[in-house]
Amino acid sequence: MDRGMAAIRRFAQGGLWFGGALVLMAAVLIGIDVLMRKFLARSIGGADELAGYSLAIGTAWGLGATLLDRAHIRIDSLYGLFPRKLRLALDLLALILFVGFFALMTWHGLGVVSQSLTSGSRSQSALATPTVIPQSLWLLGLALFFVVGLALLAHAAILIARRNVSAAEQAISTRSAAEEVQEEIRELWSGPRSGS
Repeated sequence: MDRGMAAIRRFAQGGLWFGGALVLMAAVLIGIDVLMRKFLARSIGGADELAGYSLAIGTAWGLGATLLDRAHIRIDSLYGLFPRKLRLALDLLALILFVGFFALMTWHGLGVVSQSLTSGSRSQSALATPTVIPQSLWLLGLALFFVVGLALLAHAAILIARRNVSAAEQAISTRSAAEEVQEEIRELWSGPRSGS
């Protein structure tokens, strides 16, 4: 089970790097476009369109790693006051609803891609990009996130069935302030040290 989750984590981390690279390339492209407009009175046609695609695709591909790292934002003002078992039950319910929502998004995204493919849709810009290309990459990111969510849900359910509450909390619960501090300290000490 741990080996399977480690493989899922590596796969999601690859998606995060891919998504981050797309967003970084979009930022560089926009920066070049701004400089060209300022100093050469010319523009890269379609930079805004490509940046929009990059943002949508990059976000979709980065969601899986965010879920596994428990880095998503949750409002948990009262959460810390609840008993441990109730918190875990709410976390499991939240994950079920989250995965269900993204299952619907992926399903409807498949319909969008299918429609674009059938109709041969192109963007209404100078690039005239076949929309099925960015939409397919976006859909793959959503599908990746859905698979990661299902794997995490199965992992948490197995841990709960085995009565391993601590491990289940580590997998799906909101990170506590103490965990955040420990992670910051770990990153501080694992970084390069001066004089070595």
